Amino acid sequence: MTETILEPGLPIIDPHHHLWDWTSRLPFLPAERTHPFDAILPQTPRYLLDELLADCGSGHNVVGTVFVQCGAFYRADGPDALKPVGETEFVNGVAAMAASGTYGPVKACAGIVGHADLTLGDSVAAVLDAHLAAGGGRFRGIRHMMAHDADPAVLGPLGHAEPGLAGDPRVHAALRHFASRGLSLDIWVLEPQLGEVEALARAFPDVPMVIDHVGTPLGLGAYAGRRDERFAAWKAAMARLAVLPNVHVKLGGLGMPFPGFEGMGPDVRPASDALASMWSPWVETCIGLFGAGRCMFESNFPVDRWGADYATLWNAFKRIAAGASAAEKADLFAGTAARFYRLEGLA
Repeated sequence: MTETILEPGLPIIDPHHHLWDWTSRLPFLPAERTHPFDAILPQTPRYLLDELLADCGSGHNVVGTVFVQCGAFYRADGPDALKPVGETEFVNGVAAMAASGTYGPVKACAGIVGHADLTLGDSVAAVLDAHLAAGGGRFRGIRHMMAHDADPAVLGPLGHAEPGLAGDPRVHAALRHFASRGLSLDIWVLEPQLGEVEALARAFPDVPMVIDHVGTPLGLGAYAGRRDERFAAWKAAMARLAVLPNVHVKLGGLGMPFPGFEGMGPDVRPASDALASMWSPWVETCIGLFGAGRCMFESNFPVDRWGADYATLWNAFKRIAAGASAAEKADLFAGTAARFYRLEGLA
């Protein structure tokens, strides 16, 4: 059942979504899927400008978006280190299409976060410069996914990052090239890794960093049934990060399977009030620790479609933020993202 859109005039900048086309991979997927994340690709094999704009146009006042790397549209040829620049080239073209106004008022992909292999160390400088050149003035930063757990049942198909990347000397060498280029770092780690991020953020106070997906609380694999039990440790780790002024947090990602919420998934579509009830402890804690000025709601689409459609997801966020002031809502839904990603004119 379609919900009535809450606060339909409230401007939104969606600071975290992807674009991909994995249609050609579907025939090669294994018949037996062992992890809940395996359902995401068949659920949304194609998510390009048309699909994004359809979601943005589902009733909420989405005025702009930020693309975040997902490994799609890499260059087929050339040095491996530069292949991710193909994603930036592609997304900048999509952004130019949206900026023309031909497809409506949404400034899709007004900011671009790409990928560079930070284990390249000092050699990453050439990759960063190539992204900046390809980004048409829209390139804002890098995400090198650092999520790792010793239990392969936790991350399933996404369990490919090396352990300890936040403390890796090669990564630190790479980050020394960020501030001079005005680049930020998106960080996707899991709740047990948040302490590693604290050390990284302290080492680079001049690099703006944002924790994706409220630090990803866990309820799968070795953490099954323990999400609430681990809440206090998650909160303590986030509190230590909140002390650092260069650290921000994205409020979302809870529609993914990793937290292990019961009663949510591709075949179970909770209403926004149920989602708000599930998610509010983590979201409200982040807002309380970081303040609205360093928090931004995110869709993480189409990945979070696993747990909710776009309109219902933003209704859930609006329910969670119902008690916030008008100024706080302006930050949570648009202002923080506009400042962090330097999206002039969008908020």
